[in-house]
Amino acid sequence: MKEICGKKTIHNHLVELGRQALADTATVSDMALLFKAMGDETRIKILVCLRRTEMCVCDLAATLDLTVSAISHQLKHLRQLSLVKCRREGNVVFYSLDDDHVSALLDTGSQHVTEK
Repeated sequence: MKEICGKKTIHNHLVELGRQALADTATVSDMALLFKAMGDETRIKILVCLRRTEMCVCDLAATLDLTVSAISHQLKHLRQLSLVKCRREGNVVFYSLDDDHVSALLDTGSQHVTEK
């Protein structure tokens, strides 16, 4: 099967449907940022750990064998995109997934890559 059209025909009704789908450019841009953030292996590892349990920066650094500074840098990105949240308990800050949507994204991604 060819991957390109054999004819140079534009289907105007399909073009219009595509343009309608792209009308909310802010959402498209935000989704691109979300998937860009999740495209980093270290960030995915952090999210996978936090899906299991909340953890502090030191716990994540020990788990991933990275520096506290490196983990803090990644958590900053994840917090800016509302993928993780934090709570303070005395002098310790614990991180967890922001909501069930993040867990669902991880589940969907895992299902997709393991179904092959």
